[in-house]
Amino acid sequence: MEKIKFTFEDTDETVDFYVLEQTKINGCSYILVTDSEEDDAQCLILKENSVTDDKDSIYDIVEDDTELLAVSKVFEELLEDVDIEL
Repeated sequence: MEKIKFTFEDTDETVDFYVLEQTKINGCSYILVTDSEEDDAQCLILKENSVTDDKDSIYDIVEDDTELLAVSKVFEELLEDVDIEL
């Protein structure tokens, strides 16, 4: 499992996340991340929001319920053995 560092813009806090899966839907890139490698870990769905000239990717947490539900279903299909609870 790939481990990546995220820095929150508003607090400059850095957190390590593990990337479980990534996908592209309607031209937008999404990643499913977790803060732990343990079973039943909390996860987040992040949407890339980068300008093409940026060397670092910028991601926002998906908070829109409709978008979150749709993307979580795609991740469940990709991972098969994972059940995402909203």
